[in-house]
Amino acid sequence: MKLLTVILNYKTAEMTTQSIQAALRELAAYPDARVVVVDNDSQNGSFKQLCETVEERGWSDRVRVVASDYNGGFAYGNNFAIRPALEAEGADKPDYVYLLNSDAFPDKDCISELVEFLDAHPEVGIAGSYVHGPEPVPHKTAFRFHSIPSEFECQLGLGIVTKLLKRYLVALPLPKESLQVDWLAGASMLIRREVFEDIGLMDETYFLYFEETDFCLRARRAGWATWYIVESSVTHVGSASTGLKDKSVPTPLFWFASRRHYFLKNHGRLYLWLANLAYLVGGSLRRVVWRSIGREECDATRHMRDFFKYNYSLGPVPEGHPNRPAAKTD
Repeated sequence: MKLLTVILNYKTAEMTTQSIQAALRELAAYPDARVVVVDNDSQNGSFKQLCETVEERGWSDRVRVVASDYNGGFAYGNNFAIRPALEAEGADKPDYVYLLNSDAFPDKDCISELVEFLDAHPEVGIAGSYVHGPEPVPHKTAFRFHSIPSEFECQLGLGIVTKLLKRYLVALPLPKESLQVDWLAGASMLIRREVFEDIGLMDETYFLYFEETDFCLRARRAGWATWYIVESSVTHVGSASTGLKDKSVPTPLFWFASRRHYFLKNHGRLYLWLANLAYLVGGSLRRVVWRSIGREECDATRHMRDFFKYNYSLGPVPEGHPNRPAAKTD
C-alpha cells in the first residue's frame, strides 16, 4: 500500500465526513490508498453515523471506520489505526502514513505534493502542509523545539525581548518556501513508515499537545529530517473537537501534564525546573508591564496561577493526564 490516511474523530461526525470526502478526492491518484477513521469513544452516535455514511456513499472499498476502546487522546487514537497497519503483511503495509485532522480538508494536490517530496528525499521522514483557515488566514504550523529561552519569551512577549531571542522563538515566521523545521502541527502530516520502525509509535502519555513535538524530536535524534512543504496546503477549522479557541475556558490540565512530560522526558528534571522558572518569571514580568499601563489580562492571570499550582503543588505532582479516563484493563 502506498498510503494510509488516518482521521481521528471525536464528536464531529459531519465535519469528519467532509474531511473524508476531501481526502478521497486527493487520493484518487493512489488506487491502493486506504482511509481509516478512528472514532475516539465519542459516545454521541458518531461511530454509527460514520459507518452508515461510508456505506451510503459507496466508500467502503477504501474507507474503514473503527472505534477505539476509550478516549486516550490524539496519540492513542492515531496509534489505534497505525499499529495494525504496521503489523500487516506484504502489500497491506503502507509506505506512508498520512495524519489528517477531522477538521482539516486537503486542498488540490495537497497529499501528492507531500508524497512526491518524500519520494524524492529519502533522508526526510516527516513532511507537513501549509495550513490556513477557511477565511483564508494562515496558521502558524512550522516550529522550533521548545527551550528555556523560548519559555521565557512566550510568556513575556515584549517586542525588544522577542527581537533579542528571535532565534529561540517556537513559532517560525510564515515560511515563503519549503524548508526543514524542528516540528510541525499534526493537522496534515505525512510520515514515512521507516520512521515508525525506527522510533516507534507516538507517545500515548500525551493526551493532547506536545505529542507531535515529541515525535519529531525523536525522529530528529534518529536521523530523520522534518520538512514544511508550502506547495501542499490544507484548509483547517481548528479546535473543532476541543473547543479550546474559547479564551474564557481555563487551560485544561492535560496541557500542563503534556508540557511537563515533554520537558522531563526529553531534557531531564533540572531542565524542566529551569524551563518552569523561565515561564513564571516571563509571565510575572508581563503582568507587571501590563498593570503599569493600566491593563490586565485576566486569562493570563488565571493561567499562571494554574501553572504554578500544577507544577509546584505541595503534594506529589500528578503523572499523566488527570482528566482523562483510566485505561481499560482486562
